[in-house]
Amino acid sequence: MAIPLSYNLRNLRERKTHTIMTALGLALTVAVALSVLALVDGLRQTFRASGDPLNILVLRKGATTELASNFNRSVYNDLKFKPGIARAPSGEPMASLELVTVIGLESSEHPDGTNVNFRGLKPVGIGMRKGLEIVQGRWFRPGFREAVVGQSVAARYPEIGVGGKLRLGRGDWDVVGVMRAGQSSMNSEIFCDLDQVAADESRAEVLSSTLLQATDAISKEALIRDLSDDQRLNVDALGEVEYYDRQTRSSAPVEFVGLFVAALMAIGSSFAAMNTMYAAVSHRAREIGTLRVLGFSKSAILLSFLLESLALAALGGIIGCLLVLPLNNLTSAIGSFTTFSETTFRFRVTPQIMGIGMLFAGFMGTAGGLFPASNAARKEILVALRSF
Repeated sequence: MAIPLSYNLRNLRERKTHTIMTALGLALTVAVALSVLALVDGLRQTFRASGDPLNILVLRKGATTELASNFNRSVYNDLKFKPGIARAPSGEPMASLELVTVIGLESSEHPDGTNVNFRGLKPVGIGMRKGLEIVQGRWFRPGFREAVVGQSVAARYPEIGVGGKLRLGRGDWDVVGVMRAGQSSMNSEIFCDLDQVAADESRAEVLSSTLLQATDAISKEALIRDLSDDQRLNVDALGEVEYYDRQTRSSAPVEFVGLFVAALMAIGSSFAAMNTMYAAVSHRAREIGTLRVLGFSKSAILLSFLLESLALAALGGIIGCLLVLPLNNLTSAIGSFTTFSETTFRFRVTPQIMGIGMLFAGFMGTAGGLFPASNAARKEILVALRSF
């Protein structure tokens, strides 16, 4: 015969102070873990939204990022007519030669400054990026020191909105537009004319990368193999989506530290739950003896106390989810050790992440309640009835 759950809920209600303090400890642990997961998921979503399934990024062989790649114009001229590359309506190959460098930005809110990607490209490169649009001003003109900043950059650095100026290379650049690209990392970049920035940086021949668009998925795989195996080109080719997936490695140290702290807090919270349940067992010895006299088995008592601990954990898990919910869609930024620039992203507190939080709380409740529940079930009837 099972003990009614209402019995356990009444006991938790009677010990309000212990219940609330233990639940808050569990809630803070859950909130820390969910905050880290929301950060990592938001960063992954930002990078995944940056790539097109048909786009291919071509780098110098051995390079892992555009910033570290030295890509010659002669290589671009050799590969842009490869079979499998899509064509624009004008007949031009969908191949964008690009130069990526880093510019340091400062503002009143960020006096120490941060690095932002400064990307030189041709108009065809703009057309290859799905969902990219101007939300203020206009696109840059080829041959001029004009730049278009991402929406996130403009929001964090109001001084470089439309009409502002940037200092790079041999002179100042006029900001003529603000662009938006959904949730992608392009919101954290600055676009300009390829030839102009190459001249200013004295890199007329040695650039960074080429972005290609394949005609279809089958042609894409064949084109990647063709480019990577061509010894004359000496390049590595990979899908743009895969490239941006690799950039999420920048969040690995943050994820490790955050989850490590959450694990330490989980151990402490489990001990707090265990202490609460042990106290409940010692103060309710006569109740346990009475339950045994009424015919409840040891297994029923063990299950009852374990369910009480899980109910306490569920309360903590719900509070933890509510604590972290305001972070959903909160905009933040993180620096990357691979690109040496800052990427803006949004925290994503999804139902799946909250589900993980509830499971995490359940694990702590089980760990904290199992031994006290076992201790309650082992009490002898006469010893329990004589207590207090």
